[in-house]
Amino acid sequence: MAKESMKAREVKRQKLVAKYAAKRKALKEAGDYDALQLLPKNASPVRLHNRCKLTGRPKGYMRTFGISRVLFREMANKGLIPGVKKASW
Repeated sequence: MAKESMKAREVKRQKLVAKYAAKRKALKEAGDYDALQLLPKNASPVRLHNRCKLTGRPKGYMRTFGISRVLFREMANKGLIPGVKKASW
């Protein structure tokens, strides 16, 4: 489980990206790269990192489900994810 501070930091970054999205787009279209440099670093969408919604795990993230591979496997084996079942042949 990730530290709460790491989860909070990621949420803070998401809010900053959303807040400055329109301004970044306008500055890029205008070609004003000096003004872009003055925006906060965390306002850049490149700095976002996908994390598991339940555990906050940063690696092994499955974009389709929004959870980590570890949690996905547990939930799939318990039958908690509709349409997913363990393969056997």
